[in-house]
Amino acid sequence: MNRNMLRQAQQLQAKLAKAQEELDNTVVEGSAGGGVVKVTITGKLKIQSVEINPEAVDEIDMLEDLVMAASNEAIDKAQKLAQDSLNSITGGMNIPGLI
Repeated sequence: MNRNMLRQAQQLQAKLAKAQEELDNTVVEGSAGGGVVKVTITGKLKIQSVEINPEAVDEIDMLEDLVMAASNEAIDKAQKLAQDSLNSITGGMNIPGLI
């Protein structure tokens, strides 16, 4: 491996590390039922908070569905955020194991 390739690999590694740190500090929110349930997660898919409007507690089955829907929406947003961040670094090149 020549020096130029090694330098480029080190730069890519540094950019990836920075992107991972930014994802960890980024928060996205998913909601369901018109905002009755809100789930907030980090870009690394760690749940930060779950907010439930007290009116939703009367119907447990519906509440469970709303929590699941809000969580899935938040996860989808975080995954898209991570993919967009990675694509900006790699130029859209698919590198296995990065996400």
